[in-house]
Formats: sequence, C-alpha cells, structure tokens
Amino acid sequence: MTWNIVSDSSCDLRTSSFHSSCVRFETVPLRIQVGGREFVDDDALSVPALLSAMAVEKAASSSACPSPADFAGAFERGDRTVCFTLSSQLSGTYHAACIAREMVLEEHPEKQICVIDSRAAAGTMVLLIRRAQALMEAAGDDGDFDALCQQLHRYQATLRTCFTLENFDNLIKNGRMRPIVGTLLRSLGIHIIADATAEGTIHVADKARGVGKTYRAITALMKASKDCTDAEVVISHCENLEGAMALKRQILADLPVKQVDLLSCRGLTSFYAMEKGLIVGY
Repeated sequence: MTWNIVSDSSCDLRTSSFHSSCVRFETVPLRIQVGGREFVDDDALSVPALLSAMAVEKAASSSACPSPADFAGAFERGDRTVCFTLSSQLSGTYHAACIAREMVLEEHPEKQICVIDSRAAAGTMVLLIRRAQALMEAAGDDGDFDALCQQLHRYQATLRTCFTLENFDNLIKNGRMRPIVGTLLRSLGIHIIADATAEGTIHVADKARGVGKTYRAITALMKASKDCTDAEVVISHCENLEGAMALKRQILADLPVKQVDLLSCRGLTSFYAMEKGLIVGY
C-alpha cells in the first residue's frame, strides 16, 4: 500500500527536496501567464526569469490552477493519498482537486483520497506536508487512514500564516492598489504586514516603516495570534535570503519557537509576494 502526499506548487517545497523510503511526494504545478509567455511552476522554473518578465510586462499577469486531470494523475500513483491545496478563498485549486478525487474513486473505488484545504500557502503547507509524512511513516502499511486525516485536519486548524511585502507592482497592475498609494509606500520605505484569516482570506494587519520595525511587528503579530511555544516555523523568501535570515534571528529572539527553516519561494508564491517578499508559516 503506497502512501502518497500531493500538493499544488504553492507549497514552496520542491519535489527534489523530499526524502522518504515509504512515502511518495508530488507537486502539481500551477501556471503563470505573463503577456504571451506561460511559466509552469515546477522544479525547473527560474524565479528570477519570472520576476524579470513580470517587471517589463505592462499588462496584468495572471495565474491558473491545475486541472482536475492533473490532480487525478497524481492521485492514481498512490493507494492512500492526502492532498493539500492553496486556500480555496484564493484559488480554484481545492475545487479542482475535489473533482479529481471523485474521478479517481469512480474508476478505482479501492483507493483512499483525502483533500485538505490548507486555507493558506507556502510554509503552512510545508508544515502540513511534514506532519503528514511523519504520521504516514509511523503508521506503516496498516495505518488508519481516516484517523490520520482527522489528525491533519486538527493540525491545520492550529497553523497560521503572515507575510510582508516591499514590492507592490503586481497589486497595482491587477487593480488591487492605486498607483499613487504604491509609489507613496515605496518612497517612505513602508512595508505591508498581512495575515491569513481562519477562512483563508487575506487581512492587512499592520504597516511598518523600515526593516527592523517590520520584523518586530511580525513577531508581535505571531505572538498575538497563538501560543508559539515549541512551534515550527517556515519562512519563504522571494529572492531575499538576507531578509529571511534577519527575520529568523528576530523570531528566535522574541518567541519560544522550536525551529525556523528557510525556503526560496517557488513561482506562484513569487507571483504574489514579489521580490523581497517574506511569507511565514507557523
């Protein structure tokens, strides 16, 4: 019986970085349309090339979720599958995965498939994937699939996401921010700090001027949102390793977390976070 973890590519975890002797892992890529070019968000995607293309393109860029057929192919390659998707409030990815589940079960009723809406993206999905892997490896061949899925649903409810942006070009091009506001924020060195609600929508929580105040505002937001004692934290950065390392130091100084890991944003999260953006899952 093959344990199978499937995620869309908003999780920021590359397939090549996943290692297990008894659990397979696969990401189903989203696609990003920039002018006349399509970028597939797989392990081969060059994020700098994507960002450069977005910078010179005057029209708004867009993203497209995987098709049900894309998910179905990934589900068919395992006997017991848990799938994590980008927040259903931000994308049709969860809906596509649910359709794929029904398609596969109609042809293969012996398979077990659970689709979980992460209500987030990036590091939060990485934490879910890591927890699923640990539970699957501990369960072995005779593990209780339904009980495992229930544990993952409960774990998802405890997780939080927050992020900060420095580049607002994509928001402006997509009509979500007035150009004059974006210009003013950039000129004043103001960073937007936002978090994900329990429903998976985005809420602007704060604004801060300067890097130091921004990172302290993030740790204050984390502390206010949940008890971070022994929490695992994943920071995804968009071409901003220096900033991610500085934020990691601030988190370790301010909060009693267990560990802080750093990842580079893949294509979809780079599309939204833009250059120097930081996304924190905890």
